[in-house]
Amino acid sequence: MLWSLIKILIFVAIVAALTLGAGYLLETDGGIQITAGGEEYTLGPLQSVIGALLVILAVWVLLKLFSLLIATLRFLNGDETAISRYFDRNRERKGFQALSEGMMALASGEGRLAMAKASKAERYLQKPELTDLITAQAAEMSGDRAKAEQVYKKLIQNDATRFVGVRGIMKQKLAAGETDVALKLAERAFAIKPQHEETQDVLLQLQAQKEDWSGARKTLNAKLKSGTMPRDVHKRRDAVLALSEAKDVLEEGKTIDARVAAIEANRLSPDLIPAAVLAAQGYIEQGKPRYAVRVLKKAWEVRPHPEVAGAFAAIVPDETPQERLKRFQQLVKLQPDHRETKLLMAELYIAAEDFPAARRALGNLHEIDADARVLTIMAAIERGEGASDTVVKGWLAKAVTAPRGPQWVCDNCHSIHTNWAPVCANCQSFDTLSWTVPHESQMAAPTGVGMLPLIVGALDDKTEEPPEADVIETPAEPEEAEIVEPESVGAQPGPETGAPPSEVLEEGRR
Repeated sequence: MLWSLIKILIFVAIVAALTLGAGYLLETDGGIQITAGGEEYTLGPLQSVIGALLVILAVWVLLKLFSLLIATLRFLNGDETAISRYFDRNRERKGFQALSEGMMALASGEGRLAMAKASKAERYLQKPELTDLITAQAAEMSGDRAKAEQVYKKLIQNDATRFVGVRGIMKQKLAAGETDVALKLAERAFAIKPQHEETQDVLLQLQAQKEDWSGARKTLNAKLKSGTMPRDVHKRRDAVLALSEAKDVLEEGKTIDARVAAIEANRLSPDLIPAAVLAAQGYIEQGKPRYAVRVLKKAWEVRPHPEVAGAFAAIVPDETPQERLKRFQQLVKLQPDHRETKLLMAELYIAAEDFPAARRALGNLHEIDADARVLTIMAAIERGEGASDTVVKGWLAKAVTAPRGPQWVCDNCHSIHTNWAPVCANCQSFDTLSWTVPHESQMAAPTGVGMLPLIVGALDDKTEEPPEADVIETPAEPEEAEIVEPESVGAQPGPETGAPPSEVLEEGRR
């Protein structure tokens, strides 16, 4: 209503301006004299203006007639669409104007206006491949998912717009959480345009979520060939996928294939800790301990990790603590100043009952970088050296509230995982787990505080009743904390107290 009133007022103002101008010209003296063929014509000011307008109109008509003549000549020369193009030119101009306005409305977030302009452009242009995409995107913006899906299905029927239609429906299914359908659509879009980076990423993500490791490796190779992924990143992620394949094969019972896949994963990325551990386990099962040592030493040199130490201990599971301490020297000398090396050596010395050496190996970590594992080791050292229960339970009380230390943390959502996985269980991101200290650590990793049983050896199976456990009252707990004695290989009672230091580590782990 308001817009109609405004248009009426504008029309009245224009008429008033023209009337005022005509009156002004009538009252003005002078004019134009035209001499032609001996005849002289005098035009007043108003007549001169009207004459000029008529001349402009005549020139415009002549140009149109000339264009029509040219189109007719082209038609006579064999151009069958020349005359139709001539008459459709004005429609195309209006159509492209409406298309341009629709794109501007879409960019401005005006979904309803964009749909209206796209519909107008369709009437003038009769080119759905140009207007349907704007209509679909405008429908999505307006929340009309049914309309958007209908338009995308129309786009699929045209060879030129098939990829756009498949991609649009794929994104809708992803937003709706229908990942099975989205995976099939992503595979179809990838077949149409294999070098499209977004489609490659979506397909790789969905294949990883569905644990289609072989398909994911093919997609990864396509990304490398198309230049959408650096070679070093490809090498790392291909190793992750190869490791995931190995784990699947291992679960199916095909141990030979699992070994090959694990060794391949370790070759592709030596710093991928789970791959190194799995490859070493494969060599151990094959009776090739030297190869296992080589793999684990290379992994430890790149990145010291508790799981690497556990796999190294499994090479000779029945050795004495002194023998194990000697054998581990070839591993720890690769990174002697690393924090993990210091913790490992401290635990090895505790197993060998050399508590002063364990204290020296630990250094000042309990002062500058204390976590639950460090504080539990300190409690074990104090127990082994004959300290009172008050001192031991003081260290354990600190360990209860201390940070858990490095764990498998997702770089994307920062969720903490007990074990490494190729896909984050929380945000479904691929290859985002890193061994690092979380921002807010609330969850203990089994490879952290409980490292000693892996290094000391497997627990003995005994049928007799276990001895009564000592009880230590910790100030941090309202109830008594029962300390269970793990009968580890090489764990002997400490002086004075009669309780083994490994018992303290077990308490800290719990």
